Amino acid sequence: MNATEPQVVIFLRQVRNRSHEHRQAMNLLTSARLAGQMTAILRQELDSMVRVIYLLTQTVERRTLLINTSVQGKKWPKVTDKEMVDIAQKLQGWTQSVYKFGCAFIHLSGLHDYKHRDPLHLLSPEERSAILQHCRHYHGGPMQDDATFDDLISFFPRVFEKISSNLGCYLEALERGEALDDHET
Repeated sequence: MNATEPQVVIFLRQVRNRSHEHRQAMNLLTSARLAGQMTAILRQELDSMVRVIYLLTQTVERRTLLINTSVQGKKWPKVTDKEMVDIAQKLQGWTQSVYKFGCAFIHLSGLHDYKHRDPLHLLSPEERSAILQHCRHYHGGPMQDDATFDDLISFFPRVFEKISSNLGCYLEALERGEALDDHET
């Protein structure tokens, strides 16, 4: 690591490299139709996005502290996933449902039995409806009311592209030193 390189430059590179690797993994996983791992990649990309959104809502001092902490490989102090997701949810409107669904594939859960039991039917009707509505609104489907997890899988690459594209915009804002005001979140 170049000692004169600003921490924010390193942080941006970290996030962009992670996103690039996620894209490569999503392409490979899509070809292999490994839906559980595709969902985990979506969740990881979303994690990057909610962290960058969170940074954009912080004071310059707090943002600098968190970026330095990340570059040093340490956990962010006094920040919960719920806090970050809640802020991103205000801005995006779909973050919570994708994050929660993705978490179930990060942690061992009943959703990993997706080849035998449909994960969408293991969710509450409200959660299932939210996921399907967001997928229909942003990605064009699946349109059937009784959509299954298998129906949803083919939309995962589009979901990834949406998250990744949003992440790229937020990284550019961070690079320019911008901030999101309370009314934007």
